[in-house]
Amino acid sequence: MIDLYTAGTPNGWKASIMLEECELPYEAHILDLGKLDQKKPEFLAINPNGRIPAIVDRDLGNFPVFESGAILIYLAEKAGKFLPTDVKGRSVVMQWLMFQMSAVGPMMGQLNVFRRYFDEHLPAAIDRYDREVRRLFGVLDGRLKDHQYLAGDYSIADIATWPWIRGHFWSGVPLDDYPNLERWLEEIRIRPAVERGMMVPPPRDIEGGREKLLSDGKTILA
Repeated sequence: MIDLYTAGTPNGWKASIMLEECELPYEAHILDLGKLDQKKPEFLAINPNGRIPAIVDRDLGNFPVFESGAILIYLAEKAGKFLPTDVKGRSVVMQWLMFQMSAVGPMMGQLNVFRRYFDEHLPAAIDRYDREVRRLFGVLDGRLKDHQYLAGDYSIADIATWPWIRGHFWSGVPLDDYPNLERWLEEIRIRPAVERGMMVPPPRDIEGGREKLLSDGKTILA
């Protein structure tokens, strides 16, 4: 049994989607980031960095794992799914996983901060991160032109990247110029395990955004 400590963020949904895809039994513990649950001593004992997600594997004597990429690798190896065992195949997956962790997530996160959350409007910062996110989207789109998934077969690279690209509307970057990325986004969205994982916890209605949570748990872009 896995204990999942999470919240409704792209990094949090990586872990819940992976657990659903691997069909591993888990219990979700939803943290209230606004109340700084992630900074409380009991959570810092699991993840000293005070960020979600984190897991605790009860089967291995309550073994904790933090950092979303490390969690995906750990669960892939535990379940024997979504990470090739041959050297070349594993390397390709790792390359695209690192691309998400080092580029897509941080750059979209910075764009969200300056476009949505920062009190002061800083056009130079917004333009800088907007351009970089669009460049990264172009890299992904080019890769997906000749590949169904980022590393060939569906893998933890897709699971890591999808929740971030799903929030492109919140970052203010439409996918009109990235048809291959848009196709990939939709193909993964309709996977049953992805739909289940996205409900842990359910996405919020976003004030002023375009995301709406339907009664059946699916999301649309209105």
